[in-house]
Amino acid sequence: MLQGFKEFISRGNAVEMAVGIVIGAAFGNVITQLVDRVVNPLIAALFGKPNFDNVLSFTFNGAEEPIAFGYVLTALINFLLVALALYVFVVVPMNRLAALRHTKDAEPEAPADDVRLLTEIRDLLKSSSQPGR
Repeated sequence: MLQGFKEFISRGNAVEMAVGIVIGAAFGNVITQLVDRVVNPLIAALFGKPNFDNVLSFTFNGAEEPIAFGYVLTALINFLLVALALYVFVVVPMNRLAALRHTKDAEPEAPADDVRLLTEIRDLLKSSSQPGR
């Protein structure tokens, strides 16, 4: 059992997954700060405070805590802002870099030796079978 656990841990998949989770958590903080410190202040400057916590808030049957759909609306808008920031600042530039890299790599490759040899044989056969040669 210990040997199996050792093999599982030393496999690349488990290590890569752990690294991905740690990097993802750190990157999530970067995107959150981008939204909180850049995007939200821009929205606040244009439209007012980007907070809908008290929208659609009401008390039902004398409850101490009001029912507040605004918190859900605020969370939904924040989610969309994070997704937009992630798309604009990460996905689009990475897609452009990948396209540039693909364009550089798309240079035609020389044909393989066997293909080149077969092409030469075909051309020789074609020229020897033509009358007048």
